[in-house]
Amino acid sequence: MVRGALLIRTVEPLGALRGIGVPILYAALFPGTYPFILLAQRIARLQPGQTLNAVAIATMSATFLDGIALMAYPALYGADRGGAGAAILWGGAVGLALALMMDRAKRS
Repeated sequence: MVRGALLIRTVEPLGALRGIGVPILYAALFPGTYPFILLAQRIARLQPGQTLNAVAIATMSATFLDGIALMAYPALYGADRGGAGAAILWGGAVGLALALMMDRAKRS
């Protein structure tokens, strides 16, 4: 949650939540998320095939917290709450998609 909120607060003034900034931000979330998954794998000492479950649990927790924070502390996400919420959801989906691909690659 904190990483996503900080990212949104940082890139919103740069126009990342409107116009051409949206597809750029969404595309950048793929290479930006991958190192965090690798770090989590190392820290948690995940075995092959455990990445998707771990990322799903982390994403579920973050989504619960973001849902609460978006309502209770909307300023945390900047002026564009709709764009911020969409970016947070996209980032969660990116993490899950990457974890799925990483686990499938290890099973092959």
